[in-house]
Amino acid sequence: QVQLVESGGGLVQPGGSLRLSCAASGFTFSRYTMNSMSWYRQAPGKERELVASISSAGGRLNYADSVKGRFTISRDNAENTMYLQMNSLKPEDTAVYYCNAVDIGGGTYWGKGTQVSVSS
Repeated sequence: QVQLVESGGGLVQPGGSLRLSCAASGFTFSRYTMNSMSWYRQAPGKERELVASISSAGGRLNYADSVKGRFTISRDNAENTMYLQMNSLKPEDTAVYYCNAVDIGGGTYWGKGTQVSVSS
């Protein structure tokens, strides 16, 4: 059974940094099991949006324009964990951040989310 558990959210001042973690269980991230893993976010009153993704084949990275140059997605295969390093945070980054995985059969999995609040 695939499970994704996010952690690392919190309250930070503008310009600060946070690192989110997504601990995965029930699978090992590889091109034989998963197509990709991603971070999404959803702010109050807005639709959920893709923040960053990493493909299993070739490790191709993709970022939303709004976070390019500030956020970095990575994974630790040994720990079966995905990370999102967020620097130079802005109030508009405030949202619930969700971990997502898509398997080679098209199955989609979500974590429960972690709150990130950027405010002075």
